[in-house]
Amino acid sequence: MFGLKIITFFVSFCFIGYGISCLYSTKMVEEFKRFGLTNNQRKLTGVLQILGGAGLVIGYFLHPFITLLAALGLSLLMLLGFITRIKIKDSFYETSPSFIFMVLNGYLAYGYYLTL
Repeated sequence: MFGLKIITFFVSFCFIGYGISCLYSTKMVEEFKRFGLTNNQRKLTGVLQILGGAGLVIGYFLHPFITLLAALGLSLLMLLGFITRIKIKDSFYETSPSFIFMVLNGYLAYGYYLTL
């Protein structure tokens, strides 16, 4: 499938970075308040993003099933993020990254499913 490796590493890098940001950025603390989510939900989101991003890379080198699971998990996380942003009436610009990353992770899940 086209660019599976490139997309895997790009998405992994993005999620690890965003996950770290969720854990340590004061801006993200304010964003999660705006989303109507708790501090624990922010921390859980950050940890899940880091684990998912790491799972993409680890699975790439060890076994495609790990990457499939990580991509499915991240896709679900982005679906929830997309729903949250629609619920709080964010703009198209603010909402689109969650949708794009949901689709990218769905593409990765499908691609790695085909390699099993």
